Amino acid sequence: MRRFVHTHDVRVRFLRISRRHRVPRTGTGGGAAATQSAAPAAVPPSTGSTETPLKIGSLLPTTGSLAFLGPPEIAGVNLGIKEVNDAGGVLGKPVEVIHRDSGDTKTDIATQSTSALLGQGVSAIIGAASSGVSKTVINQITGAGVIQFSPANTSPDFTTWDDKGLYWRTAPSDVLQGKVLGNYMATCGAQTVGMVVLNDAYGTGLAKNIKESFEAAGGQVVAEELFNEGDSQFSSQVDKVLAAKPDAIALITFDQAKSIVPLMTGKGVKPTQMFLVDGNTSDYSKDFQAGTLKGARGTIPGTFAQDAFKKKLLAIDPALKDYSYAGESYDAVNLISLAAEAAKSTKGTDIAAKLKEVSEGGEKCTSYAACVTLLREGKDIDYDGQSGPVTFSDAGDPTEAYIGIYEYQDDNKYTAVKEEFGKL
Repeated sequence: MRRFVHTHDVRVRFLRISRRHRVPRTGTGGGAAATQSAAPAAVPPSTGSTETPLKIGSLLPTTGSLAFLGPPEIAGVNLGIKEVNDAGGVLGKPVEVIHRDSGDTKTDIATQSTSALLGQGVSAIIGAASSGVSKTVINQITGAGVIQFSPANTSPDFTTWDDKGLYWRTAPSDVLQGKVLGNYMATCGAQTVGMVVLNDAYGTGLAKNIKESFEAAGGQVVAEELFNEGDSQFSSQVDKVLAAKPDAIALITFDQAKSIVPLMTGKGVKPTQMFLVDGNTSDYSKDFQAGTLKGARGTIPGTFAQDAFKKKLLAIDPALKDYSYAGESYDAVNLISLAAEAAKSTKGTDIAAKLKEVSEGGEKCTSYAACVTLLREGKDIDYDGQSGPVTFSDAGDPTEAYIGIYEYQDDNKYTAVKEEFGKL
């Protein structure tokens, strides 16, 4: 049967598809969209001052089902803090950072960590990684007049959340990732798809957009089985999906994929039939026998990790294996710091009022040192980051972003295939 890919979508318009002929690199999204600006020889002193140094908290997973995302995100935050402070800090004072675990939705760790961070007077909290976790603390954070800035939340629900202008993110809405993955499965020849879906804001939101895109491309979703966070048995969901005999299977999960993939392959599913997402596209070299995932593909928001950026991250954390959302976390630090300089204030509401301004319309710059130099010279800036262009909407969402597509090799590690760029 001939495949017809329907390209119209009322919410996402692709400007171009970037098929860059690069040497594939093991690693994930969050790389540089542009070459890092050379730092100026001397960063001029701040034109403002503050009695209260900028204090940033992080609410990122070191435990729970997204714990594999914690190390790259925390490394991205720490690299950003280091470079900001190497350039003289914000408003004449070094930026302070406090890290706390977010856990996952099975626990109350995020609420406790948020209370601790707010009690220590942070102006912004970077996190959570999980959309479900962010939903449990967003009102607590923004209600305190503090910025919540997620490097990895992708649920479309946050676009219309009543957050008093204090919720921001560098990760694009799942409208975009769903569009890319749905179309990609169709271009790979799939006519029918089955889905195993985490029943939370992330899973169901992404599944909805994948389904809309795949069906718009002429395909049919023949099975959609849900499971809940904390579940440990997935045989029922796998059996029901396989009973529908789909050409392809989308696994919209977190680390539950470690249990689901062997169930699939044990029943004859080929790895080339499996499509993963940002919640589970990870290094499985120590989890599965060689070849288990060879040919499986996955999507992660962000650009391909660039070698120079990866080296900087490895200097922060030599044990890094994944780079997912490291760029988005690094960009969050830079944007918050630049907005504080622009506002001449470390108050959360003042910083939030300048975040959109520093992301668009001015002179392009890609490092804190270069950008803050322009600000201190009285110029408008347009920060382009490691995760992409980062131009913000009024709702605090990036309006344009990259989605990276990756393919697993025989060692169950993944390499870059191509990037797709789109506008929301």
